[in-house]
Amino acid sequence: MWTLFHLATLITSAASALAASSPPSGAITIGSGGKYSTISAALADTSSNTYFIYAGSYHEQVYINRAGVKIYGQTSNALTYSSNTVTIWNSLNSTVAGSDDASGTVRVGSSGTSVSLYNLNIVNTFGKGSQAISLSVRGNQFGGYGLNVTGYQDTLYVISGNQFYSESLIVGATDYVFGAASVWITKSVFDSIGSGCITASSRSSADSTYYVINSSTVTGSSGVTSYLGRPWRDYARVIYQYCSLSSVVPAAGWSVWSSSDPDTDFVTYAEYDNTGAGASGTRASFSSKLSAPIAISTVLGSTYTSWVDSAYL
Repeated sequence: MWTLFHLATLITSAASALAASSPPSGAITIGSGGKYSTISAALADTSSNTYFIYAGSYHEQVYINRAGVKIYGQTSNALTYSSNTVTIWNSLNSTVAGSDDASGTVRVGSSGTSVSLYNLNIVNTFGKGSQAISLSVRGNQFGGYGLNVTGYQDTLYVISGNQFYSESLIVGATDYVFGAASVWITKSVFDSIGSGCITASSRSSADSTYYVINSSTVTGSSGVTSYLGRPWRDYARVIYQYCSLSSVVPAAGWSVWSSSDPDTDFVTYAEYDNTGAGASGTRASFSSKLSAPIAISTVLGSTYTSWVDSAYL
């Protein structure tokens, strides 16, 4: 039986698809045929909170620091990263920039609450040798939909707040999802292009935050060893549930921070109903198996439906 929820979901999906191929009504446009040639110039125009980027490559750093901004990248299919046509790129490491956050290709500041990004390739091309962030997010209630976030070390910096990612690709090697936010990542792909650890949670006390990676895939390049996570801070809490883990994940699954500073006394590293070659073997002694999955409301709060795009749940 159809319900109002089903109808609302269909309407939301249709609206997302429309926004993907052409500008939504009232949107500020960027790129070939658009009003502005750069994203940064467009964001200085506050006559609308909705922005549409035409297909192309944009070499710039983008800073979003006001509430309610929605940016759509042109695509033929909004419900996947694989059809993205908009790439925002830069090549900057944290040493030159002065901090991890300052090196980000796209940055969402603390005033950037309820920001949503759709169908963008966000890339830091710096490569090996230093932290070099592709996307950093401080703003609460952030939504990342159909994103391709590509870097090498410290790709995605989830600094604070509640954050949701879906139908996205996250590429890196070392600690390539890190920070202290409460994060739900679903129906996404983690591609390890070098040996290291996927997550580095910096949860430093027994607070309510989680990383939950749900119904996603972990894959990687040939010969790579990719641990599910290591604790950047003592209380790291990371869950993988309903995930397909390829052979890049070793039997131990999880890693200490370092041999001299393990940081594992208070961690919560757990799994539920994962499959694949990387889901088997004797796991690290400081990890566990869950008897039930974690609910999205536990991670993002009971009001998550008010800000998460239901087409991507």
